[in-house]
Amino acid sequence: MTLYDRLIEEKDDEYKKFQAKLVPNIPPETILGVRTPKMRKIAGEVFKSDYKDEFLSDLPHKYYEENLIHFFVLAMIKDFDECVRLVEIFLPYIDCWPVSDQATPKSFKKNHKKLLPYIKKWISSQHTYTARFGIRMLMNEFLGEDFKEEYLELVASKKSEEYYLKMMIAWYFATALAKRYDESVKYIEERRLDEWVHKKAIQKAVESYRVTDEHKKHLKSLR
Repeated sequence: MTLYDRLIEEKDDEYKKFQAKLVPNIPPETILGVRTPKMRKIAGEVFKSDYKDEFLSDLPHKYYEENLIHFFVLAMIKDFDECVRLVEIFLPYIDCWPVSDQATPKSFKKNHKKLLPYIKKWISSQHTYTARFGIRMLMNEFLGEDFKEEYLELVASKKSEEYYLKMMIAWYFATALAKRYDESVKYIEERRLDEWVHKKAIQKAVESYRVTDEHKKHLKSLR
């Protein structure tokens, strides 16, 4: 049975309609309608298969689900150098936000020093979803113990008119306001973000249960 056969076996036509509305910037005929838990299960099968390498090298893929499964497979690779090499090959082929957002390679967490230069390179990319992925990795991996204030500037200085990239910048700052309020609130108080991003970051922070009521009150005053 081919990967396509497996996907067809799991497809859900009603879910396909839902996904097509959620990801309007890709052709609906490239969406089969397979739910994420089933795709993760299939990715596990691919990872253990003898055709894994062939699948990963067969780019570009035709279907949305193939791209998601591709990234899910990459996320399972334990060797950092091999994982990041394959991630870099794949990033230019990402054409929508769910593919950019749903996979986080496990090897990244224990290799922050090696990862950071890649993140900076990805954020500087002119490709929307490469830059979005870079910002998401910075958000996921570097708002904890390895946080530095300079990372806030790295994201704030990224300028774009692309909706999905502006949304990621806002998401980053909303998360930073939850985890690193004292450092990140200055960017809101000084209005150092683009106006749309500024308002969206406040909105998302105010909606977050991780931001205190006192901080929410102050943020609302900065809209």
